Amino acid sequence: MSQVVVKPLTDASINAWNHYVDHAERSTFFHRAEWKEVLKQAFGHDSHYLYAEQDGRITGILPLGQVKSWLFGNALISVPFCVYGGVVANDEGSRQALLKAACSLAEELQVDYLELRNLYQETLPEKWQRKELYVTFRKPLLATDDENLKAIPRKQRAMVRKGIKAGLSTVIEKDTHNFFYAYSSSVRNLGTPVFNQRYFDILLQAFPEHADILTVKNNDKVVASVLNFYFKDQVLPFYGGGTEHARQCAGNDFMYWELMSHALKKGAAFFDFGRSKKDTGAFSFKKNWGFTPEPLYYDYFLVKADHLPNISPNNPKYKLFIQLWSKLPLKLSQLIGPMVSKYLG
Repeated sequence: MSQVVVKPLTDASINAWNHYVDHAERSTFFHRAEWKEVLKQAFGHDSHYLYAEQDGRITGILPLGQVKSWLFGNALISVPFCVYGGVVANDEGSRQALLKAACSLAEELQVDYLELRNLYQETLPEKWQRKELYVTFRKPLLATDDENLKAIPRKQRAMVRKGIKAGLSTVIEKDTHNFFYAYSSSVRNLGTPVFNQRYFDILLQAFPEHADILTVKNNDKVVASVLNFYFKDQVLPFYGGGTEHARQCAGNDFMYWELMSHALKKGAAFFDFGRSKKDTGAFSFKKNWGFTPEPLYYDYFLVKADHLPNISPNNPKYKLFIQLWSKLPLKLSQLIGPMVSKYLG
């Protein structure tokens, strides 16, 4: 058997890379090669996608994106703007080769730190440090809508029924107009800079068979909307939000219930509710649906930095910024938000 060789992803190896992702047990949607071009087109960030090869076949992958700004520093991340990442490999030799190559690249680029967003716990060398700030919520879907509704805890099920009684309806879309209105309204209210609408257009273009938008309406009025990814047998509601009207009619609750039903019809067997910070509103909301939090393992190799990064909204130094941002007029937040959010990888 020949030696493991680490190579950079090229146009010629994209199909082989994605074939590996589609069949590897621990791969996630965020390991797909299309994210490399998404990061470039939407934000202008450089990427370094590495794969291990042995005897002419891929035996491991590590997607890396570099996010560099004067405000938040310089980081090499697997994967920026995504919740999962890290090394996926067939064997320990391939995994170690990719980790060594990533550390060497981080030192060559003189980044502040290298960050791997691992879904699964990995054994790493002593120099690495771990932050357990986030959890994820994942749960199998049952065979029928009736079974899935009954599986929702009673209080949350009552919220779903409230949305049903309000006469809400849903539509599946590929246009981002309604979605962006609901999403940008929601994140502005939370004091978070919004992404450019173009980013969401790029996502739908990059993943035409793996993404759609579910929008909730009350008559012709947009109530809530969510952009979803589909990978293997999973559905991942990734970006979502509701207007002020959503709270009155349980629009967000109805939206996620309708997504479960929609995903079931598409053949999904697993609902990935996504990442949340511990002890936040989103954390509690997902627990109320009967999901059990699972720890995420974000691992760091420090290069120029002397401590772990903390660009979380929970950081006290961002408190005033968040309060002021939440008061901005919606149009202004949509205009200036992308100038900041492109660095919040």
